[in-house]
Amino acid sequence: MPTTPMLSSTEEQEKLLEDALSIVKAQAFQMKRCLDKNKLMDGLKHASNMLGELRTSLLSPKSYYELYMAISDEMGHLELYLVDEFTKGRKVADLYELVQYAGNIVPRLYLLVTVGVVYIKSNESCRKDIIKDLVEMCRGVQHPLRGLFLRNYLLQCTRNILPDAEEEVGSGKSLGESHIRNTQRHLEESSGCGSGTIQDSMDFILLNFAEMNKLWVRMQHQGHSKDREKRERERQELRILVGTNLVRLSQLECVDVERFKKSVLPGILEQAVSCKDAIAQEYLMECLIQVFPDEFHLQTLNSFLQACAELHQSVNVKNIIIALIDRLALFAQREDGPGIPDNIQLFDIFSEQVALVIQARQEMPAEDVVALQVSLINLALKCYPDKVDYVDKVLETAVDVFQKLGIETIDHNTTVAKELAKLLKIPIDNYNNLIVVLQLQHFQPLMDYFDFTARRNMAAYLIENALEHNVLIPTQEQVDQVLSVVSTLVTDQRDQQQAEDDPEDFAEEQGLMGRFIHLLQSESPDQQYLILNTARKHFGAGGNKRIKFTLPPIIFAAYQLAFQYWEIREQDEKWEKKCQKIFQFCHQTISALIKAELAELPLRLFLQGAIAAGIVAFENHESVAYEFLSQAFSLYEDEISDSKAQLAAITLIISTLQQMSCFGDDNYEPLRTQCALAASKLLKKPDQCRGVCMVAHLFWSGKNLASKGEELRDGKRVVECLKKALKIANQCMDPAAQVQLFVEVLNHYTYFYEKGNDQITVQILNQLIGKIREELPNLEANEETEQINKHFQNTLEHLRNRQEMPIEDAPSYDGLIL
Repeated sequence: MPTTPMLSSTEEQEKLLEDALSIVKAQAFQMKRCLDKNKLMDGLKHASNMLGELRTSLLSPKSYYELYMAISDEMGHLELYLVDEFTKGRKVADLYELVQYAGNIVPRLYLLVTVGVVYIKSNESCRKDIIKDLVEMCRGVQHPLRGLFLRNYLLQCTRNILPDAEEEVGSGKSLGESHIRNTQRHLEESSGCGSGTIQDSMDFILLNFAEMNKLWVRMQHQGHSKDREKRERERQELRILVGTNLVRLSQLECVDVERFKKSVLPGILEQAVSCKDAIAQEYLMECLIQVFPDEFHLQTLNSFLQACAELHQSVNVKNIIIALIDRLALFAQREDGPGIPDNIQLFDIFSEQVALVIQARQEMPAEDVVALQVSLINLALKCYPDKVDYVDKVLETAVDVFQKLGIETIDHNTTVAKELAKLLKIPIDNYNNLIVVLQLQHFQPLMDYFDFTARRNMAAYLIENALEHNVLIPTQEQVDQVLSVVSTLVTDQRDQQQAEDDPEDFAEEQGLMGRFIHLLQSESPDQQYLILNTARKHFGAGGNKRIKFTLPPIIFAAYQLAFQYWEIREQDEKWEKKCQKIFQFCHQTISALIKAELAELPLRLFLQGAIAAGIVAFENHESVAYEFLSQAFSLYEDEISDSKAQLAAITLIISTLQQMSCFGDDNYEPLRTQCALAASKLLKKPDQCRGVCMVAHLFWSGKNLASKGEELRDGKRVVECLKKALKIANQCMDPAAQVQLFVEVLNHYTYFYEKGNDQITVQILNQLIGKIREELPNLEANEETEQINKHFQNTLEHLRNRQEMPIEDAPSYDGLIL
């Protein structure tokens, strides 16, 4: 048989395997034939020839495995035959001696294992001695591939006959045919020299494991260095052979926590650490975690984790520790499980040991260190959900690690940044409470390691979480703390990129902050005022781009606070002074928006303030409301130049004044006059006409102190305004615009007539309808004319309905010509 390794292509491998399998088939056939004729020695000779094929060094591990499986199946026939023979009374001892004289060591040992197993089943000798004998004899094959499969054969054959009792079993009866079926696991023994205990089984498997591991590790040193990758691939394919030993150990019922702690784990860890092979160490540690129960791991954490610190530098220790942490975290959460025993401080053990592992592996990448902290924080939250200090301890460890590594800034595109983001998001997602996150003292220091982009993303994530779960921030200190943590969304940063942000993204981000301001709420109005002041200081420093999003919500929150004081005025003697301060605060804040060269927004906020001051009747509230309205007028006159914006602004001012009833005549008259003047000074005639029509409503439904909250209903002044509007409409050069204005003025006349203005008569309506009827046919036929005509017809339809079905107490439309 050739014994030197040769490189074989896929085709050659297939051919070699095919040849070997055909020999196996032929020899197996001859073996069975001899056994059927009770020619045992001839049968053993053919079995030896068949087993000789396993001496090859030409097959790849995959092909060798196929050959091994084919031979194993055939060896099963020999074993069944021998068991059957020996239950009939044939002696085994002689045969056990005889097969040891087989010519070649590989077939000899396979035969020896087969006969040895039968020997144990026949109870003619000591089980303890035989298994020890077999595992020692297998050392005769030191070729890695052949040795691994031989020892695997030994393990498979002995799987149901290993002693699994704490004490040796005494005399008993032969098992008879139950051996043939191979279905019982525990066997009674008849020999008096020792059937063995669980300790013998553990020694047997641990020795077999140690030898297999050495053979497996030795594979890396065979062959040329250029084939290293191929060899590593082949070793990965064979690792399950080594792992089967650990599975066998875990299946022994008498292996309890104490035995695992004293014998099993030290034996496995000693092999894993001493082999100094990264592939073997990584696989064995993962295998240990998977095959043994969680209860065992809980009692041996320190030993396992100390071994992790001693592993080869290229072993990915992170994955091993994370696998163990995640497994124990799941165990702690199992509803049907016993949970973590009180005497085991799981988090403390992991925390200390992980720190030692990091210390022992100076070259461990920063992302792996952070990944370990991610796993630890998950453990803390799953096993100890109430211990916020455990979570903070993990964050503190991460800060210490970055300090030791000399890291100052973490770029948002790196793997470390992704792991760190994961670490910081876990407490946010778990607590869903920004107040609890603020209790983590090392949250912000850790977040500060990010570059600007990553800090901004994390800040947005924090705010979104608070908004989603409606978390209120009830104290000034907490507001200060939150706004410091999310400062990237509040003010410009030193490390901010100079490039312009996408306007839509920026607006969305600042919109988040605008919504967040409404969560800054305290039950105490005095505390709320302090909160708004703190928010104003932070957001006021945000620059002109930001304050248009963030200051208006603060102003509205302040107006709400004024209403709160108004509601509790009976309980708070100083409520009036406090309201005065609130409106001063709002005035200053709106002024900041004016300085940022905004006009329409501050105008609206001043008008809103005027309405609020008009309702909250604190001392000198009238003068405050007057000041807010006059500020709005100043803005209108000084800052708004676009004609459309001017019309929109004067409409807002007029409608605000129309709602208010807090002014005396000395204040109300100048404001109303100012509105009339501003309306008549609008640039475009149609705008003037519409503005004057709106002013008419101030003389009708406006209210002041003199009218004691009742509408003024000054019909004469209303008609003067409407006549002025008609006069302006007449001055329009565009015939279509002129007719449109006539129709609009007719609508105003109709409104006031129906409201009971006795200065308006049916005759006036008839004149205006006649005027429109006269002008309408002269317009060019187009879409605009169609719209005007539709508007006019709708107005006439309304008048016709009122004429035909008059409303009780409403003015009569008798004499109206439609």
